[in-house]
Amino acid sequence: MWSMLGRQRDTPANEDIAPGPGNPWAFLASHRAFLTVLTLAVALRGGTMLGYRWAMWFPDSYDYVTGALTLTPNLIRPSGYALFLRALEPFHSLAMVTLLQHGMGIGVGVLIYRLLRIRFGLPGWAATIAACPVLLDGFQVQLEHLILADTLFMFLVMCSVSVLLRTATPTRTVAALVGLLFGLAAITKSMGLPLLAVGLGYMLINRAGWRTIAVTVLACAAPLTLYATWFSVRHDRFALTSSTGVFLYGRTMTFADCAKMRPPAEELPLCETLPPDRRPPSQDYIWGLRSPLHRLRGRPFSPYEDRLAGDFATRAIRAQPLDYLEVTGTDLMRTFQWKRTVVPDAFTYSHYLFRTQADQPPETARSKMEPYDPGHLRTRVVEPYAGWLRTYQSRVVLPGTMLGLALLAGLAGVTVRRRKGGGQSLLPWGIAAALIVVPPATAQFDYRYVLPAVPAACLAAALAFRRPPDHQ
Repeated sequence: MWSMLGRQRDTPANEDIAPGPGNPWAFLASHRAFLTVLTLAVALRGGTMLGYRWAMWFPDSYDYVTGALTLTPNLIRPSGYALFLRALEPFHSLAMVTLLQHGMGIGVGVLIYRLLRIRFGLPGWAATIAACPVLLDGFQVQLEHLILADTLFMFLVMCSVSVLLRTATPTRTVAALVGLLFGLAAITKSMGLPLLAVGLGYMLINRAGWRTIAVTVLACAAPLTLYATWFSVRHDRFALTSSTGVFLYGRTMTFADCAKMRPPAEELPLCETLPPDRRPPSQDYIWGLRSPLHRLRGRPFSPYEDRLAGDFATRAIRAQPLDYLEVTGTDLMRTFQWKRTVVPDAFTYSHYLFRTQADQPPETARSKMEPYDPGHLRTRVVEPYAGWLRTYQSRVVLPGTMLGLALLAGLAGVTVRRRKGGGQSLLPWGIAAALIVVPPATAQFDYRYVLPAVPAACLAAALAFRRPPDHQ
């Protein structure tokens, strides 16, 4: 930990800002604000480990653990996280999984502080404030305790941002590492693929050579190609998932009108007769028993179903672009509300809370997952630690409005430095914007989709106030 905060030898201009660990008293004095926050962050996560032993569950969790045991790529979501769980499977310990995820949350906070304090020379208090949301937000801490891919995804994305921002002109080694990290993020969550475009755009604007960009693309393609090959062996389709079209179909079914679309005969079974104001949420058209998808021949999430659903959704967007923008914009604005509301539904939202009774895996799932950590799959709620966490989560949370202000500050920084390609704030701001916009545009709004965007947004906002202007 100390070496991560210590002085960076290739930036002598900052030697007077952050004394290295060679002088411990000077080091502690220089970083006292951040170390205070870091201590609280570690204590919060320690309390979580004690209060909810040893992991918390979400419906997606069961597929990840089962996939780790069977080494079968999932049709619905990339299985990079399942491979992460597989790497830890010899320990047979969910406690180790959540401990590592909490470490990733701490690590992201340290990355933000180190970049701002050491690389860019911001005052300690400013760098500390930027790191606070990821370190102290009650929902962030709870997300790290869920057996889900989001924390690993956030960590990989922020590592790629950190590596790319460490130097003004990335070497080919740096470019290869950045590409590899983006590729690993993409096989962890599908959202990682659009982020590569943001990274490449940043490199182009900052005049990286074509060889450097080519190295980035090739390094990113390596894990993607290996994963898609594995997927094709198991599912006869060279892809990362077989659900992109289905999720986009769910997004458009809140407004799609077949009278306006005039779909071909093979897509007519996907039409909905209910008027838009009486239709259920988007996710019901993916998972609901009455979804028109069940009218199609073939198994769920088959290549045929995914292709037909995707074609239908694309046709709906083309025929009703304003309706599509309206539903996407409505979901997008939920991100910036001051108080959280219960969306997309009470069942889903309840999984993001520290509660008096934790959700437990159903018997059918538990029997399949038992070999991963025999006898320890059920979550034990232990007081008084759990009660402290419930109180903390109800009071300490980053309001969506504050996230919106951080994005606006980051955008201001990009605009002010537009003659220099937007400066370093362009990269984290673009990453945050993509993470916030893409989910409601392609699936639906969900609070856990927003949390991985928070570190990048805070980093961009802090860089917007950086003085002196960029000179790297």
